[in-house]
Amino acid sequence: MTMTPASLSSSRWTLPRPRALSRPGSAAFLVLPLMVAGCGDGTSGERSLRGMPEFCQEVLPAVDAWVAGFDQPTGERYGGMAVVGAIGEIADGMNGLVSSDYSANQHQLFVNLMSLIRLNTDFEPEPYLAESWAFNDEGTELTFRLREGIHWHDGTPTTARDVAFTYRRAVDPATAFPNSAFWTNYDRSPQGVEVLDDYTVRFRLQPHAEPLDPWRSTPILPEHLLGDVPPSELRQHPYGTRCPVGNGPFVFAEHRQDESWTFVRNPGFPESVGGPPYLDRYVYRVVPEQTTLLTELLTENLDYYVAPGPDQVPQIQAADRIEFRDFVFRQYVFVGWNSRRPQLEDARVRRALTVGTNRDEIIEALLRGYGTVANAGVPPFHYAYYEGIADSLRYDPAEARRLLDEAGWSEIGSDGIRSRADGTRMEISIKYNQGNQQRQDMAEIMQSQLREIGVAVRPQVVEWATLLNQINSVDQRDFDGVVMGWVTEFKVDDRDLFHSSKVDTPYGWSGTRNPRLDMLLDTLQLITDRSEALPLWHEYQYEILAEQPYTFLFYPQRLAGLNVRLRDVELDVRGEWVNIHEWWIPAEERGRR
Repeated sequence: MTMTPASLSSSRWTLPRPRALSRPGSAAFLVLPLMVAGCGDGTSGERSLRGMPEFCQEVLPAVDAWVAGFDQPTGERYGGMAVVGAIGEIADGMNGLVSSDYSANQHQLFVNLMSLIRLNTDFEPEPYLAESWAFNDEGTELTFRLREGIHWHDGTPTTARDVAFTYRRAVDPATAFPNSAFWTNYDRSPQGVEVLDDYTVRFRLQPHAEPLDPWRSTPILPEHLLGDVPPSELRQHPYGTRCPVGNGPFVFAEHRQDESWTFVRNPGFPESVGGPPYLDRYVYRVVPEQTTLLTELLTENLDYYVAPGPDQVPQIQAADRIEFRDFVFRQYVFVGWNSRRPQLEDARVRRALTVGTNRDEIIEALLRGYGTVANAGVPPFHYAYYEGIADSLRYDPAEARRLLDEAGWSEIGSDGIRSRADGTRMEISIKYNQGNQQRQDMAEIMQSQLREIGVAVRPQVVEWATLLNQINSVDQRDFDGVVMGWVTEFKVDDRDLFHSSKVDTPYGWSGTRNPRLDMLLDTLQLITDRSEALPLWHEYQYEILAEQPYTFLFYPQRLAGLNVRLRDVELDVRGEWVNIHEWWIPAEERGRR
């Protein structure tokens, strides 16, 4: 399924003209409430600043004033509220410098903030916040020209200084930017980025594969609001989850922790990037139980249920006003092993855990045909995917037992659980996030299967944001195994996951060190010719099989349940929210909620 991108030259509407008002920073500044449109009924609400941090009390009135300074667009598609439901919080909110959550990145890129470029329906880069870009002949300089007329939601123009600020913070180790490998081949010195004028910025870099891709997946953040925040304090700063100020199609209105996020239309979103969105309001609800999510969808309290379980598909398909969708996704699901634990330090043990797991049985039981076995992190849609490893590490309990014996876990107790000569038991926990029944089922199936080879597994449920902290904190790494889903970038670069130099960075979950993998990971990113890189990609995937930092389980299809009243929702490998500014609800349907 393809997605209709925003037209860059659409003339469906006229950009509303701002009314006269005092701009942020003016001595004569009126504090105006943010008018939050109701469900097409003309009602409104006021934003409360009670109990807000001082930073929020300063910036939110400026946002309210900016939004109030525009007339709302009119037309048959404008109006209404869409409600999306999912099991997890948008961890770390709109702060793209610290967040590692897929839903957060989607909301940063397509809802509240903007990236310099985006992908069209052919998955080729096209301008977004940037109007254009150019490389010099040697490929050592990349210059972006930004669009004029893009404003932060407090009325401040978005400029090249914001881009330079975002980059400088992303490459600063004190920020702990989760995807630091994005910038490995960029010049990180003070001379690596240069602001040429208000709308032109230049980067210096070493020629390498897919050099534009980081600018597709990194949202630009406001220098005028965050420039004085020490990098080490960005994660705790209220900007992320209490009062984000974006420049995208939707303006932040409210966040209720572990309950909901609410955004309203940005009436000043320029025509050059698609113009104001159709919806008055967009709400993301956090519902930590999939059974509750299904009920909310079927009773039409949700317009869109993100990632229902395959077992729920028949009920979705049978509902009168609900549409079921499935599409190719960039995700793989795995159990990440913490090799810092004595039970998991040997690659032979990790291979034993994989061949002792019947992944075909898991896929049949849990996915109901909506997925395939995975053996590495290169997804099937990617050019480097290697079908030659498809039959590797098949379920083989006898081979699993042999590997465990060889690795020294040959003592078998009266309860059938293995141990080493030093008395250490082969007992591990596998953590999974609260509310995800599928991941709970995976952990419990593995518990049963791995007991047959003498491994004791304890499934443990943890709240999502807490789990992210436990596995990402380099001071804790409080897990043995963890069931996770990883959404790859279009540029596959696993250095943050598996390179020896990254074991003490947020995504260095496995902690494995393999010089051959290091060489392949470094070399692959420097080869710009895909045909030349392909043999090394194949070798890399073989090396991952041997190392087994993860037990790769499967590549799932992405599933969705949508109410038929929500129109023009397009879903593809780029994600669920990529065309949210085009979503609309017919006028006669807006009163149903």
